[in-house]
Amino acid sequence: MKPLPSKPAPTAAQLVLTRREADEEDEAQFKPLEWGLIRRLWTYTRVARGKRNWLVALTVVRSIQISLLTWTMALIIGGPIARHDGAQLAWAVAGYLALALVTDVMFHFRQRFALELGEAVVNQLRADIFARVQSMPLSFFQRVKAGRIISRVTSDVEGVRVGIQDVLFVSTVQLGQMLVAAALMAWANWKMFLVVVALAPVLWIVNRHFRTKLSMLSRAASESFSRVTATLAESVNGIRVTQGFARQATNAGLFRGLLADHARYNIALARTSAILTPLLELNSQFFVAALLLLGGWRALHGEMEMDTLIKFFLLANTFFAPIQIIGNQYNQALVSMAGAERVFRLLDAKPDWEDASDATLLADPRAAKGQVTSDKYQEKDRAASAIGPESCHLELVTSHLPARSAGLRVEFRDVVFGYDPARPVVHGLNFVAEPGQAVALVGHTGSGKSTIINLAAKFYLPTLGEVHLDGREIRTLTSHSLHRQMGLVQQQNFLFSGTVAQNIRLGRPEATDAEVIDALRRLDCLDLIEALPGGIHAEVGEKGGALSLGQRQLVCFARALLADPRLLIFDEATSAIDTLTEARLQKALVTLLRGRTSFIVAHRLSTIRQADLILVLDRGRIVERGKHAELLQHGGIYARLHRQFVQLDDE
Repeated sequence: MKPLPSKPAPTAAQLVLTRREADEEDEAQFKPLEWGLIRRLWTYTRVARGKRNWLVALTVVRSIQISLLTWTMALIIGGPIARHDGAQLAWAVAGYLALALVTDVMFHFRQRFALELGEAVVNQLRADIFARVQSMPLSFFQRVKAGRIISRVTSDVEGVRVGIQDVLFVSTVQLGQMLVAAALMAWANWKMFLVVVALAPVLWIVNRHFRTKLSMLSRAASESFSRVTATLAESVNGIRVTQGFARQATNAGLFRGLLADHARYNIALARTSAILTPLLELNSQFFVAALLLLGGWRALHGEMEMDTLIKFFLLANTFFAPIQIIGNQYNQALVSMAGAERVFRLLDAKPDWEDASDATLLADPRAAKGQVTSDKYQEKDRAASAIGPESCHLELVTSHLPARSAGLRVEFRDVVFGYDPARPVVHGLNFVAEPGQAVALVGHTGSGKSTIINLAAKFYLPTLGEVHLDGREIRTLTSHSLHRQMGLVQQQNFLFSGTVAQNIRLGRPEATDAEVIDALRRLDCLDLIEALPGGIHAEVGEKGGALSLGQRQLVCFARALLADPRLLIFDEATSAIDTLTEARLQKALVTLLRGRTSFIVAHRLSTIRQADLILVLDRGRIVERGKHAELLQHGGIYARLHRQFVQLDDE
């Protein structure tokens, strides 16, 4: 393979244009330093306010101590050493060492508290990001790649960590050191100090010239790395497809292109920084030379004592030394600012919809039967609703008994919905699912089956019309109280890392092993799980990779049964199960569905023959409805679909 052709380093404007073309979502404002973001980051230090306050005090004291050490050194040189006083020199050096020891001890605690404060802020930021992401509706995850979210939690937050624990306090120490040194220089000789004051406009002009360019390049480099991580996460998740279609070389080439772009951003940033830092140091050396010339001339003409000159130059070195460090810290601050912008952009992202402020809990008749501890359930549910519909799901305290649930009444009234509101995918849906009824959804791909169950589960809200649950419009109900009474079995069910039993307990964390085994036995599939090494305590692997597709589906069936929901949703739930296993499940499914309202999406019509209501969909509209026998007798679309499936089954 030929190496990628080299490209000339792009200008800052070209890099920004390339970044915008590649990812309009990550468009930045390119402000060199935004004090609003800095103030907001500072509020996160409240999680460790005690250490923060000590750290601020230690930072101020250290910035004074460094200049005092230089001042003390100058006094010793101009005093005992100049007078050849050995006894006084010993005491002076002892005092200097004591001050140095105190300075280093305080430096230890400053570094330690800075690291601990940075860790506290990072932990809080990551917790806030996780809670925010968990509260987002499904439409958010259709727009935003998982790799971008991972990038916010990893590289962007790490950039913020550097800003909190290093840039802020190191810069404060260096600036304080310069201020104290400047004050002591002015005290020592104000005329010489005027030369140092002349340095300020030069530094301001140099910084003004470079800061905008550095800011743009820092953000571009940060966001290009986000594209790298997003592509990497997508490639790992899709490795089966990549290998199945022999796309390894093609994907590797695309990934190298992203890496090359990221490298060009970093090189452009490094080149710009490599110009700024030497310029700052050159200015410092230029002014030192000017001070030598002026100070030497004044000393030669008796206008200045030699010890004063030595003292002034020692302080001048203390004053100029931080300039290069501050320049490097400024570059780090830009990286931190870019990370903070992206993190807060995610935290501030407005969901397409969220529960109304006056939404209330969906009444749960299971509480009256002793199935759910009502007070604890409602208290936990309110807390969960405040931060998102899923984030507290596993923390709810329940006290389940093996009793039947009273099904939900679900009614669609003139429902219109489009994932893009301007392009509806379902039109004028009207139907009622009475409590305990099984409603089957039939139709070709894209007819609107999955959209209906997404609306019934309040994963999306109707564009027009209303969905009623137990007589209440779905917008008036908290999402979490509905989801606590719902079970979901999908075609591609997700299993969390852990054991089979832990995944089955997802809706009832307090369930015992005996209850887990009983759920599997009622589904007539206990033998298939017990055949695994470790039985119900077998590890499922990442995303359930240690289990077959059929075994994963069985775990999800048992999960739904153990949760004892009022509303069950089966989205092509038997598609991954072989015909023999499906036959074993039919009897158990009848038991599972009894007393519960259920929506069943299936391509195998054998799964829905006993449904109380079959809705036949075509292009987002209900074109037929009724029971299996009625629809066959009608001889319409359902009858034709049935004949096709029968022919396929016979083959």
